[in-house]
Amino acid sequence: MPEDWAGRSNRRGRRDEVRTGAGAGMADVTTSRLDRRKARTRASLVAAARTLLASRDPAEISIQEITDAADVGFGSFYNHFHRKQDLFDAAVEEVLEEHGAMLDAATAGIADPAEVFAAAVRMTARLPKTQPQLARIFQRIGYDLVAAPRGLSPRARRDLQDAQATGRFTADDVDVALACVAGAMLGVLHMASIDTTPTAIDRAADELAANLLRMFGVPADEATRIAHSRLPEAA
Repeated sequence: MPEDWAGRSNRRGRRDEVRTGAGAGMADVTTSRLDRRKARTRASLVAAARTLLASRDPAEISIQEITDAADVGFGSFYNHFHRKQDLFDAAVEEVLEEHGAMLDAATAGIADPAEVFAAAVRMTARLPKTQPQLARIFQRIGYDLVAAPRGLSPRARRDLQDAQATGRFTADDVDVALACVAGAMLGVLHMASIDTTPTAIDRAADELAANLLRMFGVPADEATRIAHSRLPEAA
């Protein structure tokens, strides 16, 4: 009897271990499913904010409008963001980083820093044709582009510094150079909102790159050649 009791007890213990293990596994699956659902909700909110930012001033947009556009419950907003501005900041950061990463990938095979810089300028200035939503968001961000810690500004600064270090650019003050690039870019993006024909956008983008290259010390003939060379494929 004691042996039978011990055997039954051991079997019960093993069953309990199996049940406990299965329970832990189910808990992991449930947590994973919940995390995925939360990630989808956040992504929907950010996507809605991007769409709304392209056409509206953030001050005019209500949280209800955002959650309606994202097709999520109103209360879900506060599971991810404390304030409306936090969501718009996240949307802007995503846009800047997305475009910056694309430029990095597209120019990865270019050795000349001046050509890297020119390609980035030309591709960004073509956004009204290639990605109109991004172009409108960039215009809405305005000169805050220069101070953004991620995305275009740090990459443009890096490209300017690389070109300066290799003697391709003669600009002494990178901060002033970056401000010049941002101001000129915003001006050309605004031009594209007036004349939306693809050929006008292409012409303005290439001319912008050529002018900036000349301003930074690249000889005129070479600047023109670089600004009209074949663009790399967008990644």
